[in-house]
Amino acid sequence: MTATAPPLIEVRNLVKHFPITSGIILQRQVGAVKAVDDVSFDVRSGETLGLVGETGCGKSTTARLIVRLLEPTSGTVTFEGEDVTGRSGASLKALRREMQMIFQDPYSSLNPRKTVGSIIAEPFVIHGLLSGEGERKRRVQQLMDRVGLNPEHYNRYPHEFSGGQRQRIGVARAIALEPKLLVADEPVSALDVSIQAQVLNLLRELQREMGLTLIFIAHDLSVVRHMCDRVAVMYLGKIAELGDNDALYGFPRHPYTGALLSAVPVPDPETGRRDRQLLSGDVPSPANPPQACRFHTRCPKAQEVCSTEEPLLEDKGTGTVAACHFPLTRDEVTLRLPVALTEPPDVPVAGSERA
Repeated sequence: MTATAPPLIEVRNLVKHFPITSGIILQRQVGAVKAVDDVSFDVRSGETLGLVGETGCGKSTTARLIVRLLEPTSGTVTFEGEDVTGRSGASLKALRREMQMIFQDPYSSLNPRKTVGSIIAEPFVIHGLLSGEGERKRRVQQLMDRVGLNPEHYNRYPHEFSGGQRQRIGVARAIALEPKLLVADEPVSALDVSIQAQVLNLLRELQREMGLTLIFIAHDLSVVRHMCDRVAVMYLGKIAELGDNDALYGFPRHPYTGALLSAVPVPDPETGRRDRQLLSGDVPSPANPPQACRFHTRCPKAQEVCSTEEPLLEDKGTGTVAACHFPLTRDEVTLRLPVALTEPPDVPVAGSERA
């Protein structure tokens, strides 16, 4: 992937508001949860874009809007130059072949009443591919072998597999149709640390071999740095900062990004700093977000303009764009950023779980 690669996905002014209703019989809308509120970004072909932020900031909702599992309130999603937000029926079904998703919880994303073979073969059935049962079985067993599962376990049920194996089943199902875009919604958060490394390296290998474009959602900033080319930091439904991996980790400009990085554990106190930026208060409700800058109620640098004028995403001259009236200076970042983050974390080589 190069910086000049054309955008595969273009998201413009994406909005998703979930209505809040009152009444039992005659329900009326009394408000809305502003889960995603005017989000715009591009994803270049072949790259990995990371989405990070606190729980409830809108990461998963944004991902589901992109793959059309949710309908946007407004805004557009363009895939390969074509607006896909208005697609439906057969046109939307055809789009599904190009976009696939790996879900967060491998225990609830697989149908417990179906065998692993039928789960992985379902995309072929839905799209009318590989009509012969024998041909489908051979292809499914090839996919199982590719993701590190024993092909002989074709007729087993999901409850007979571990969490890491179930997530590999989800990966096999997602790549079955050879999509161009793969959205991974916290794919390793429910797994043990040793298994996380195996699944992450599997995704990287598949990306290289298949030319996949990835949108990777996670909480672990070390994992995001290992996996992603660019990172978008979200807060209360908006993008606070977006930029190249090295630039954002080396010199974050938004105070929220700085606070997130300051919370990364330092394995060795002798080689890293433990200075923390503790944010005051709790995350406001997305049903009633603060006016203007949504972070100003917790920001240590907030001034009067932050509560009256919404900052725009602007180039800060360091490789990132940030929505902040008073971005961090290099001296402020030096006090907060652990030195340990200057080198990518060591992630073991992927293993196999052929139980």
